[in-house]
Amino acid sequence: MGKAVRIGCGAGFWGDSPEGPRQLVRSGDIDYLVMDYLAEITMSIMARMKAKRPDLGYATDFVSAVMKPLAREIADKRIKVVTNAGGINPEACREALLAVFREQNVALKVAVVRGDDLSASADRYRADGTKEMFTGAPMPERLASVNAYLGAFPIAQALAAGADVVITGRVVDSAVVLGPLIQEFGWRATDYDLLSAGSLAGHVAECGTQVTGGIVTDWRSVSGWDDMGFPIVECSADGTFVVTKPAGTGGLVTPETVAEQIVYEVGDPARYVLPDVVADWRAVRLEQVEPGRVRVSGARGSPPTDSYKVSATYADGYRAVATMMIVGREAAAKAKAAGEAIRSRCTRLLREAGHGPFAECSIEVLGSEANYGALARRSDSREVVLKLAVRHTSKDALQIFSREIYPAATAMAQGTTGFAGGRPEPQPVVRLFSFLAPKRDVEISVAFDGEILPVADHVSPLPAQPAGDAATAEPIATPSPGCPLAVVPLIALARGRSGDKGDTANIGVLARKAGYLPWLRRSLSPEAVARHMAHIVRGRVERFDWPGLDGLNLVLHESLGGGGVASLRHDPQGKALAQILMEFPVEVPAAWLEPGGDLESWQAEATA
Repeated sequence: MGKAVRIGCGAGFWGDSPEGPRQLVRSGDIDYLVMDYLAEITMSIMARMKAKRPDLGYATDFVSAVMKPLAREIADKRIKVVTNAGGINPEACREALLAVFREQNVALKVAVVRGDDLSASADRYRADGTKEMFTGAPMPERLASVNAYLGAFPIAQALAAGADVVITGRVVDSAVVLGPLIQEFGWRATDYDLLSAGSLAGHVAECGTQVTGGIVTDWRSVSGWDDMGFPIVECSADGTFVVTKPAGTGGLVTPETVAEQIVYEVGDPARYVLPDVVADWRAVRLEQVEPGRVRVSGARGSPPTDSYKVSATYADGYRAVATMMIVGREAAAKAKAAGEAIRSRCTRLLREAGHGPFAECSIEVLGSEANYGALARRSDSREVVLKLAVRHTSKDALQIFSREIYPAATAMAQGTTGFAGGRPEPQPVVRLFSFLAPKRDVEISVAFDGEILPVADHVSPLPAQPAGDAATAEPIATPSPGCPLAVVPLIALARGRSGDKGDTANIGVLARKAGYLPWLRRSLSPEAVARHMAHIVRGRVERFDWPGLDGLNLVLHESLGGGGVASLRHDPQGKALAQILMEFPVEVPAAWLEPGGDLESWQAEATA
């Protein structure tokens, strides 16, 4: 088998527990510690930080909570560190880190990957008529940040030069794992299957404990939430890898937990476009080789495109959010009435003060199954939370909203309480503008040991493959004439995981048994899913087959109210969408529910 490289991911987002890196460094027996801090929301927050203070704009807790207490152990164990903690200011992150190393007399060398910041080219892109890649909207006049998703080869070059710590700005999340694998195994830019496999290893690990039993559908099967094990991917030169976690930690590593993470935030599994490769993960296979160890194989790849995806952010007015609890009989009805009254009152006061109306207003009654829309069943709840969120171009207008929230405590429904947080403060709305930039326009370099090392152009010499046909050719169940059918909720037949990309969400649906899949295809048509989620989805629904995982991937366009910090929803990232879909009614043979049938145990639990 040759050597295996053990890479542990100690952070899946900015704000993740510093217990992850400590756990991996002290008991993970790892070669590399990687941490993924960046999301589209995070970049907008960092842009605001840097605008206020030029020495900020990076994940500060990477330096203070991770590296400062662990630097000596990392150096002694010769663990290399790769992270995108640099955000939009990687040089400031490096300087803060070097100060910690000097203070502790630790001789770790730090490299910075440069080139993702394309702010200086924004005017040229605008003059060229650049459009938003999903909506076709023109580029805004003022942008807060403009960052390309770079690939893994610059990271590999930094490691080859001798760096102990590699700090990047915006790279595709999986690159922090793929970069070390390129360096360790000597993978070339044309080794597409291997690059796809390494990217899959990064995709599996990038969200931390999400792959080791976190947020799984069958949550009762997972123990140890208080000490969850962070993921380790044990990678081989042939592209296969084993997912595991430190011994003695909580969580669960099974084909089911790994599969749920694989489908997270993916569109077409036949064409997952990354900077270094176009990945095809349809034939991925999962095998439980030992307890707590799952082997992953079957990734394929084809040449990458000649463009980088670029995420720009821009200011679009302000938002304010307020919550209050309402208790008693008809709590949901009282909350809805209070929300409408506050909106009406504020609209009148805005007009009298010379302001226009709210650009957007969201009223959600949490606890009444508001996210289920017309499918909600709990209108009789006696305790709910009213959430009000509004957006306006004027910060002063939102001060009126903030002032007029709390009079509800004495003017509206009895049982209204929960104002301990004080008046809501208006916050900037930062929207995402995504577009494609030719790779030839992006100059990438590595700053290391006082030198600037240019990075070779890794644009593939081969043409990119055209997009595959998304239409399914997989079998769809056809009931026999006279065969009685019964209806069960989707959760009886499948598990699910949902995630976000801007204003688009995906829901991966994974059959509990391969034999269920034709019946899932029969019921879960794009049109039927669109009807079921009509209160959330404004665009189209696409469906892709995922045969290697016995699953389907549903892509819901325009489903997150703008997504990220631009959304006024309580669930702006679609984390709850899979759970909502789990109630979808699926027709199956009635015999499955009878004694001896596939769903006999589920039927017994459902009627208990």
